[in-house]
Amino acid sequence: MQLRPAELIINDDGSIYHLNLLPEDIATTIITVGDPDRVHQVSNYFDHIELKKGKREFITHTGTKNGKRISVISTGIGTDNIDIVLNELDALVNIDFSTRTLKPSHTPLNIIRIGTSGAIQPDIPVDSFLISEYAIGFDGLLHFYEHEDTGYTDLENSFIGHCHWNANKARPYVIKYAENLAKIFNDNRIRLGFTATNTGFYGPQHRQLRLKPSQMELMEKLSSFTYNELRLTNLEMETSGIYALAHLLGHHAVSLNCILANRATGEFSKTPTKSVDELIKFCLGRIS
Repeated sequence: MQLRPAELIINDDGSIYHLNLLPEDIATTIITVGDPDRVHQVSNYFDHIELKKGKREFITHTGTKNGKRISVISTGIGTDNIDIVLNELDALVNIDFSTRTLKPSHTPLNIIRIGTSGAIQPDIPVDSFLISEYAIGFDGLLHFYEHEDTGYTDLENSFIGHCHWNANKARPYVIKYAENLAKIFNDNRIRLGFTATNTGFYGPQHRQLRLKPSQMELMEKLSSFTYNELRLTNLEMETSGIYALAHLLGHHAVSLNCILANRATGEFSKTPTKSVDELIKFCLGRIS
C-alpha cells in the first residue's frame, strides 16, 4: 500500500515533516531529551558531530562516541510530542520515502530517554538515578492505536480502584521497558522504578497555583498505591508514550530519570544541571 501525501508528509528537501530529518541523518541508537538545550549538553561528549539539524522544538545532533554512532533529539514536553517523534523516527528507518511504501525488512531502534523527574516516595533521594521498569500512562495515547492487551489489566484495574479514577479521564495503561536494552544500565547507582506519566505539570501532578486540582487526595493515592511488590516511584511526562509506541512499532526503549525533586519531602535539587550531566555521562558510557 502506498501512503498518501497527507499521511506521510515529506518536505521539499526529502525530509520528514516535523523533525526535518532525512533517513541517513539518524543512528539506530537514539537518545531523547525533552529540553532542546540538553541536546548540546549530550553531544558535547561526542568525539565527533556529523550533523546538526532543527525545526521547532525538535533539535537533532548525530555523531560518534568511542566509535558508536548515536543520535540525540529533543522531543519537547509531553506524550503529544512523543507521538510525533516516535512515529517519524520509525518512518525514517522503516518506510521507503521514494515509493511511500513500507520496507520489506524491519529496522529496530534503541531509544533511551534521559529526563528529569520527581519522586513521590520519601526514601528516593534527590539527585539519584532511576530507570523506569514499568510506566503507567494517564495520557491515553496507547488507546488511539490498535493494540493487543499489554498483559497488565489486573494491575490497571487495581490502580483505577485504589485511586477512584474519574471515568471522564483516559483509562490508565501499563507498559514495561525493553529488558534487553535495560541490561546495559545495570548498576548500583540506578534503581528500578514504576513511573507515572502525567498529562501536565500543574493540576495533573497536583500542583496548585490559582486553579484547584479536581482530586485533592491524588498525590496520597499515587504514593500509597501498591500491587504485589510494585509501588509508584516517580512522576514525569513522556515515558509511557515512548514505551507504548516503541512496543507497537517494534523498537526497544528505556527511560532514565534524574530525580530533581521529591514531592513527599518537598526537596528540590541544589545542583540540577550537574546531576543531569552525571546521568548523561553514565548513559553515554554504557551505550558506547
